[in-house]
Amino acid sequence: MPPRRSYDQYCSAARALDVVGDRWTLLIVRELLAGPRRYTDLHADLPGVSTDVLASRLKDMERDGLSTRRRLPPPGAAFVYELTPRGRELLPVLQALGEWGRAGLGERRPTDAVRAHWFALPLLRLLDGEGLVEVRLEEGLFHLHAGAEEGPVYGDGPAPGEPDARLALDTATCTAVARGELSLAHAVCEGRVEVSGEGALAKALREHDRRPAISGPSE
Repeated sequence: MPPRRSYDQYCSAARALDVVGDRWTLLIVRELLAGPRRYTDLHADLPGVSTDVLASRLKDMERDGLSTRRRLPPPGAAFVYELTPRGRELLPVLQALGEWGRAGLGERRPTDAVRAHWFALPLLRLLDGEGLVEVRLEEGLFHLHAGAEEGPVYGDGPAPGEPDARLALDTATCTAVARGELSLAHAVCEGRVEVSGEGALAKALREHDRRPAISGPSE
């Protein structure tokens, strides 16, 4: 494997960018925050990446201690990639980047791909508390592990157990929340998010139904 390129600057930001500054690396981390993923699944959820680049980035991430590769036991017997604890520490970095970048999100372009679970990290940042949350959009169903300190922070499909809260909303509402144009509390208050479930998260969100709506993106 060729040596890793470096900025050769004695600066923690430069050292971090030595590891995660290459194109696609942080988006691979975003996908692996959902837990172990097969190469084919990663490629399907990273539209635009070539097979050569994806394979190269995964090798770099293994070398740098961000991810590992292991074989699933039979009958699966496929190789999967997953984050190490150091790789998982990039979650707040991705969330901060998402918050910083939401001002430039704008309207969806005709060439923009979208996956339902790409809304997971913005929503995760807005949920106050801990628990399992199932989210239904037109694009699909995904779930979040709010407050999780270990393991996946989100995943595709139904929640792997009875969720503490279920959220049903349209993509326009979810996009407005992700772009910071509408707070989750106000979306619930205005009836744009349907909340069900008996967990603490669901009860806290339903409290917003009993509060007077306030215009503006923040509470």
